[in-house]
Amino acid sequence: MNVTFFINLLINGAVEGLVIALPALALTLVMGIARFPNASVGDTMTVGAYAALALHGGGVGLFALAVAGAAACTALLSWLGWKLIFSRLVRSAMVASLLASIGLAFVMRSALGLGVGHAPRTFDLPLVRAWNFGGIKVLPTDLAIAAASLAAVASVFAVLTLTDAGRKLRAIADNPELARMSGIRSARLMWLLWGLAGALAGLGGVLIGVKGVLTPEIGWEFVLPAFAAMILGGIGSPIGAMVGAMLMGIAQELSVPLVGPSYKLVVAFAVLIAVLLVRPAGLFGTAEAVR
Repeated sequence: MNVTFFINLLINGAVEGLVIALPALALTLVMGIARFPNASVGDTMTVGAYAALALHGGGVGLFALAVAGAAACTALLSWLGWKLIFSRLVRSAMVASLLASIGLAFVMRSALGLGVGHAPRTFDLPLVRAWNFGGIKVLPTDLAIAAASLAAVASVFAVLTLTDAGRKLRAIADNPELARMSGIRSARLMWLLWGLAGALAGLGGVLIGVKGVLTPEIGWEFVLPAFAAMILGGIGSPIGAMVGAMLMGIAQELSVPLVGPSYKLVVAFAVLIAVLLVRPAGLFGTAEAVR
């Protein structure tokens, strides 16, 4: 493997990791604060992608406006899922919550299949040539994807650290009992939590669509990598979710010359298992969060 080929794989892996980072961050926020394993995040991604496709093809001239509309749509969808279904399961066993979210995922995927069909779809975007830097090829589209992902993550961190509601969410994540005794009412903040998670998932779905083709199953294929990234980084750690996603993406791409594209996810999970054998709580997680 020559150096330029290795660097190209590294770049592809980093972009892949930044796409995985959005659903992974959505998962870890909900898991860390609401203690809810939301497996419907993948199909929320798919809904976001198709919403952007409909808005863009339906006359919204600027693609950025279509993306913003899609993120708003999935934020509302995520909040409705919490309000109508998941909030009723807060005192249930975690396996019941997980099964409920999987059930909602199947409903969303089936509804999309019935509504738009299963034929592959693509965004109507101009084709661009890769920039070549001495054999190192960089697609402008990949740079845009990376910038969008980083901007979304930075926005979420800004909300969590610079706003009063965000600081209250962090307090709930750190110590729910102490937060409750301090007068913080978690139920009143769930709209923000689930809205952020839904918007992140929706944007992630759009980025998947920009990179490839859309089908109603595309988001479901990212659920396992997103969960793995969350666990690898440490449950409840937003920074850990980012780092875990980057490691997953890079590990997958670097393994392609060795095992081929069909088995690259296996290598990523092998990395996950190896890390957890050394650090069962993940890279940035704590034993309390695991429990």
